[in-house]
Amino acid sequence: MTEQQAAAEQTAAEQEAAAAAAQHPARVVVLDHGSGNVRSVVRALEAAGAEVELTADRDRALAADGLVVPGVGAFAATVAQIRAVGGDRLVERRLAGGRPVLGICVGLQVMFDAGDEHGERTTGLGQWPGEVTRLDAQVVPHMGWNTVEAPAGSALFRGVEGERFYFVHSYAARRWEMEQIGSLKAPLVTWAEHDGDRFIAAVENGALCATQFHPEKSGDAGAALLSNWLRTLPRSPRESTA
Repeated sequence: MTEQQAAAEQTAAEQEAAAAAAQHPARVVVLDHGSGNVRSVVRALEAAGAEVELTADRDRALAADGLVVPGVGAFAATVAQIRAVGGDRLVERRLAGGRPVLGICVGLQVMFDAGDEHGERTTGLGQWPGEVTRLDAQVVPHMGWNTVEAPAGSALFRGVEGERFYFVHSYAARRWEMEQIGSLKAPLVTWAEHDGDRFIAAVENGALCATQFHPEKSGDAGAALLSNWLRTLPRSPRESTA
Protein backbone atom coordinates (compact mmCIF):
# COMPACT_ATOMS: atom_id res chain seq x y z
CA MET A 1 0.00 0.00 0.00
CA THR A 2 1.33 3.43 -0.94
CA GLU A 3 1.47 6.38 1.47
CA GLN A 4 -1.27 8.09 -0.55
CA GLN A 5 -3.52 5.04 -0.28
CA ALA A 6 -2.86 4.79 3.45
CA ALA A 7 -3.66 8.48 3.90
CA ALA A 8 -6.87 8.07 1.90
CA GLU A 9 -7.94 5.10 4.03
CA GLN A 10 -7.17 7.04 7.21
CA THR A 11 -9.20 10.03 5.98
CA ALA A 12 -12.14 7.77 5.10
CA ALA A 13 -11.96 6.16 8.55
CA GLU A 14 -11.90 9.57 10.20
CA GLN A 15 -14.91 10.71 8.19
CA GLU A 16 -16.79 7.55 9.15
CA ALA A 17 -15.92 8.09 12.82
CA ALA A 18 -17.02 11.73 12.61
CA ALA A 19 -20.35 10.72 11.07
CA ALA A 20 -20.89 8.12 13.79
CA ALA A 21 -20.06 10.68 16.47
CA ALA A 22 -22.53 13.15 14.97
CA GLN A 23 -25.23 10.50 14.97
CA HIS A 24 -24.45 9.39 18.52
CA PRO A 25 -22.90 12.35 20.38
CA ALA A 26 -20.83 11.60 23.44
CA ARG A 27 -22.60 11.88 26.77
CA VAL A 28 -20.41 13.85 29.16
CA VAL A 29 -20.88 14.68 32.83
CA VAL A 30 -19.13 17.75 34.21
CA LEU A 31 -18.63 17.06 37.91
CA ASP A 32 -20.57 19.64 39.92
CA HIS A 33 -18.41 20.18 43.00
CA GLY A 34 -18.70 23.97 43.31
CA SER A 35 -15.99 25.02 40.85
CA GLY A 36 -16.43 28.50 39.42
CA ASN A 37 -15.72 27.71 35.77
CA VAL A 38 -18.29 25.01 35.14
CA ARG A 39 -20.75 26.92 32.96
CA SER A 40 -18.11 27.88 30.42
CA VAL A 41 -16.86 24.28 30.38
CA VAL A 42 -20.39 22.99 29.75
CA ARG A 43 -20.94 25.46 26.91
CA ALA A 44 -17.59 24.60 25.29
CA LEU A 45 -18.32 20.86 25.39
CA GLU A 46 -21.79 21.40 23.96
CA ALA A 47 -20.32 23.52 21.17
CA ALA A 48 -17.92 20.64 20.46
CA GLY A 49 -20.90 18.33 19.94
CA ALA A 50 -21.37 16.59 23.29
CA GLU A 51 -24.52 16.00 25.29
CA VAL A 52 -23.52 17.55 28.62
CA GLU A 53 -24.93 17.27 32.12
CA LEU A 54 -23.67 19.19 35.16
CA THR A 55 -24.15 16.91 38.15
CA ALA A 56 -22.50 15.08 41.02
CA ASP A 57 -24.94 12.17 40.80
CA ARG A 58 -22.98 8.95 41.17
CA ASP A 59 -24.92 6.83 38.71
CA ARG A 60 -25.01 9.53 36.02
CA ALA A 61 -21.30 10.19 36.38
CA LEU A 62 -20.41 6.51 36.19
CA ALA A 63 -22.65 5.88 33.17
CA ALA A 64 -21.42 8.85 31.10
CA ASP A 65 -19.09 8.32 28.16
CA GLY A 66 -16.74 10.90 29.68
CA LEU A 67 -16.34 12.67 33.03
CA VAL A 68 -14.83 16.17 33.25
CA VAL A 69 -13.32 17.37 36.54
CA PRO A 70 -12.97 21.17 36.41
CA GLY A 71 -11.18 23.25 38.99
CA VAL A 72 -10.10 26.81 39.74
CA GLY A 73 -8.53 28.41 42.80
CA ALA A 74 -6.73 26.59 45.59
CA PHE A 75 -5.59 22.96 45.51
CA ALA A 76 -6.78 22.21 49.07
CA ALA A 77 -10.22 23.74 48.57
CA THR A 78 -10.73 21.92 45.27
CA VAL A 79 -9.74 18.55 46.73
CA ALA A 80 -12.12 19.11 49.64
CA GLN A 81 -14.98 20.00 47.28
CA ILE A 82 -14.34 16.96 45.09
CA ARG A 83 -14.22 14.62 48.09
CA ALA A 84 -17.38 16.19 49.55
CA VAL A 85 -19.43 15.04 46.55
CA GLY A 86 -17.68 11.67 46.27
CA GLY A 87 -15.77 12.77 43.19
CA ASP A 88 -12.59 11.04 44.29
CA ARG A 89 -14.40 7.68 44.32
CA LEU A 90 -16.06 8.43 40.98
CA VAL A 91 -12.68 9.11 39.37
CA GLU A 92 -11.22 5.96 40.91
CA ARG A 93 -14.08 3.76 39.75
CA ARG A 94 -14.16 5.15 36.24
CA LEU A 95 -10.43 4.74 35.75
CA ALA A 96 -10.53 1.21 37.17
CA GLY A 97 -12.92 0.36 34.35
CA GLY A 98 -11.00 2.26 31.68
CA ARG A 99 -13.68 4.97 31.49
CA PRO A 100 -12.34 8.37 30.31
CA VAL A 101 -11.80 11.29 32.68
CA LEU A 102 -10.60 14.79 31.77
CA GLY A 103 -9.22 17.19 34.39
CA ILE A 104 -9.02 20.93 33.71
CA CYS A 105 -6.67 23.41 35.45
CA VAL A 106 -6.77 22.52 39.17
CA GLY A 107 -8.58 19.42 37.94
CA LEU A 108 -5.17 18.39 36.55
CA GLN A 109 -3.30 19.34 39.71
CA VAL A 110 -5.47 17.29 42.08
CA MET A 111 -4.68 14.11 40.13
CA PHE A 112 -1.18 14.20 41.63
CA ASP A 113 -0.21 12.84 45.04
CA ALA A 114 -0.14 16.20 46.80
CA GLY A 115 -0.13 19.97 46.57
CA ASP A 116 2.01 22.35 48.62
CA GLU A 117 0.42 25.77 49.16
CA HIS A 118 1.85 28.33 51.59
CA GLY A 119 3.87 25.62 53.30
CA GLU A 120 0.87 23.35 53.86
CA ARG A 121 0.76 19.97 52.14
CA THR A 122 -2.60 18.60 50.99
CA THR A 123 -3.12 15.04 49.77
CA GLY A 124 -4.48 14.84 46.23
CA LEU A 125 -6.33 12.06 44.43
CA GLY A 126 -3.10 10.14 43.91
CA GLN A 127 -3.57 9.05 40.31
CA TRP A 128 -0.07 10.27 39.44
CA PRO A 129 3.05 10.46 41.63
CA GLY A 130 4.45 13.90 42.30
CA GLU A 131 3.66 17.20 43.94
CA VAL A 132 2.18 20.51 42.79
CA THR A 133 4.19 23.53 43.95
CA ARG A 134 4.30 27.29 43.38
CA LEU A 135 5.76 28.46 40.09
CA ASP A 136 9.35 29.64 40.37
CA ALA A 137 8.87 32.82 38.35
CA GLN A 138 9.11 36.55 38.91
CA VAL A 139 5.61 37.10 37.54
CA VAL A 140 2.94 34.98 39.25
CA PRO A 141 0.23 34.07 38.44
CA HIS A 142 0.97 32.84 34.96
CA MET A 143 -1.97 34.44 33.19
CA GLY A 144 -2.53 34.59 29.46
CA TRP A 145 -1.72 32.80 26.23
CA ASN A 146 1.21 30.43 25.90
CA THR A 147 2.50 27.80 23.51
CA VAL A 148 3.03 24.19 24.54
CA GLU A 149 5.42 21.38 23.62
CA ALA A 150 3.14 18.50 22.64
CA PRO A 151 4.77 15.08 22.08
CA ALA A 152 4.51 13.12 18.85
CA GLY A 153 1.44 10.91 18.73
CA SER A 154 -0.71 13.13 20.93
CA ALA A 155 -4.43 12.61 20.35
CA LEU A 156 -5.44 15.70 22.32
CA PHE A 157 -3.22 18.09 20.37
CA ARG A 158 -3.75 16.61 16.93
CA GLY A 159 -3.97 19.51 14.49
CA VAL A 160 -3.23 22.16 17.14
CA GLU A 161 0.35 21.28 18.06
CA GLY A 162 1.69 24.78 17.40
CA GLU A 163 -1.25 26.73 18.82
CA ARG A 164 -1.46 28.82 21.98
CA PHE A 165 -3.67 28.05 24.97
CA TYR A 166 -4.97 30.14 27.86
CA PHE A 167 -3.43 29.66 31.32
CA VAL A 168 -4.37 31.11 34.73
CA HIS A 169 -2.42 29.54 37.59
CA SER A 170 0.21 30.12 40.27
CA TYR A 171 1.00 26.46 40.97
CA ALA A 172 1.99 23.58 38.72
CA ALA A 173 3.49 20.11 38.55
CA ARG A 174 7.11 20.61 37.49
CA ARG A 175 8.28 17.00 37.21
CA TRP A 176 6.86 13.83 35.72
CA GLU A 177 7.67 10.93 38.04
CA MET A 178 5.58 8.04 36.75
CA GLU A 179 7.66 5.22 35.32
CA GLN A 180 6.57 3.12 32.37
CA ILE A 181 5.27 -0.29 33.46
CA GLY A 182 6.25 -3.21 31.25
CA SER A 183 4.85 -3.00 27.73
CA LEU A 184 2.09 -0.54 28.66
CA LYS A 185 2.05 2.61 26.56
CA ALA A 186 3.96 5.39 28.27
CA PRO A 187 1.92 8.48 29.19
CA LEU A 188 2.27 11.45 26.84
CA VAL A 189 3.29 14.60 28.70
CA THR A 190 2.98 18.08 27.20
CA TRP A 191 5.13 20.87 28.62
CA ALA A 192 4.99 24.67 28.76
CA GLU A 193 7.31 27.34 30.12
CA HIS A 194 6.66 30.58 31.99
CA ASP A 195 9.44 33.01 32.83
CA GLY A 196 12.02 30.23 32.52
CA ASP A 197 10.08 27.77 34.69
CA ARG A 198 9.07 24.58 32.85
CA PHE A 199 5.92 22.78 33.97
CA ILE A 200 3.41 20.15 32.87
CA ALA A 201 0.75 21.61 30.58
CA ALA A 202 -1.16 18.39 29.83
CA VAL A 203 -1.05 14.63 30.34
CA GLU A 204 -2.54 11.79 28.28
CA ASN A 205 -2.40 8.64 30.40
CA GLY A 206 -4.80 6.07 29.00
CA ALA A 207 -8.31 6.90 30.21
CA LEU A 208 -7.05 9.82 32.30
CA CYS A 209 -6.25 13.06 30.49
CA ALA A 210 -5.83 16.54 31.93
CA THR A 211 -4.79 20.06 30.97
CA GLN A 212 -3.29 22.81 33.12
CA PHE A 213 -4.68 25.42 30.73
CA HIS A 214 -8.35 26.17 30.13
CA PRO A 215 -9.49 24.71 26.80
CA GLU A 216 -12.87 26.39 27.27
CA LYS A 217 -11.10 29.79 27.24
CA SER A 218 -8.61 28.94 24.49
CA GLY A 219 -10.60 29.89 21.41
CA ASP A 220 -10.47 27.71 18.32
CA ALA A 221 -7.47 25.73 19.59
CA GLY A 222 -9.27 24.83 22.81
CA ALA A 223 -12.42 23.90 20.90
CA ALA A 224 -10.39 21.61 18.65
CA LEU A 225 -8.73 19.98 21.66
CA LEU A 226 -12.09 19.27 23.28
CA SER A 227 -13.34 17.82 19.99
CA ASN A 228 -10.25 15.62 19.86
CA TRP A 229 -10.98 14.35 23.37
CA LEU A 230 -14.62 13.68 22.54
CA ARG A 231 -13.56 11.60 19.53
CA THR A 232 -11.60 9.29 21.85
CA LEU A 233 -14.64 8.48 23.98
CA PRO A 234 -16.27 5.07 23.56
CA ARG A 235 -20.02 5.50 23.06
CA SER A 236 -22.26 3.67 25.50
CA PRO A 237 -25.30 1.87 24.06
CA ARG A 238 -28.38 4.13 23.97
CA GLU A 239 -31.53 3.00 25.69
CA SER A 240 -34.33 2.13 23.31
CA THR A 241 -37.16 4.67 23.14
CA ALA A 242 -39.54 2.20 21.52
